[in-house]
Amino acid sequence: MSNESKAKSAFMKPVQPDDALAKIVGANPLPRTELTKKLWEYIKQNKLQNKKVIKADAALETVFNGKKEVDMFELTRLVNTHIVK
Repeated sequence: MSNESKAKSAFMKPVQPDDALAKIVGANPLPRTELTKKLWEYIKQNKLQNKKVIKADAALETVFNGKKEVDMFELTRLVNTHIVK
């Protein structure tokens, strides 16, 4: 298996959201690509994006570790802390 194939299969491996993240994307394990897709759907449906800033509602504030808003780059880092290893 090539390095590229290994990277793709690791990226597609289901991950388990913790309780805080599960309120947004569901409690079942899902690939990171699907988790990201569901997260952005939630952000857009609730109109929480203002250019590069994501504003927190009650559910996202828990994922954001109490912050009221984060930028897109910080979003990824914070979400990764809510995946059960």
